[in-house]
Amino acid sequence: MEYRWDYGDSVRVIRNIRDDGTYPGRSPGDILVRRGSTGFVVDVGTFLQDQIIYSVNFLEEGIIVGCREEELVGIDEEWFPSRYEFRETVRILADLKSGDELLLPAGSVGEVIKVLRDEGDISYHIHFDDLRGRLFRIPERLLESVQKPYLQGAA
Repeated sequence: MEYRWDYGDSVRVIRNIRDDGTYPGRSPGDILVRRGSTGFVVDVGTFLQDQIIYSVNFLEEGIIVGCREEELVGIDEEWFPSRYEFRETVRILADLKSGDELLLPAGSVGEVIKVLRDEGDISYHIHFDDLRGRLFRIPERLLESVQKPYLQGAA
């Protein structure tokens, strides 16, 4: 396996890193590091012999966290912050049609499956509750947040 970054390289985390229940003194689901935060690589290792894990020291947060390669970009790489991230609940603001067929009316609720960043244009793969098994690519401007009761207050 080839490592993209090495000891001392500066990186930016592109999505919130939450405690999976293994971080001492924190509760599962607590945000450890917010997307956009920067740090530097202090160690490189593997998990299950097929995933590269970078231990990143986030000085501002005062925390060292293990990050997968897809959660990081180089500090000098262009990065476009997104309003939503994986597993957030969103509502579509306009009808979704295929030709004349109405697939989903405005107000339909779905879940973010993937954030897509294409040269400053942010869109999302969304799985809508009303159309199970289908993913749709929806631009950020056509979505709004829906906080489920158990997520209120969480960032």
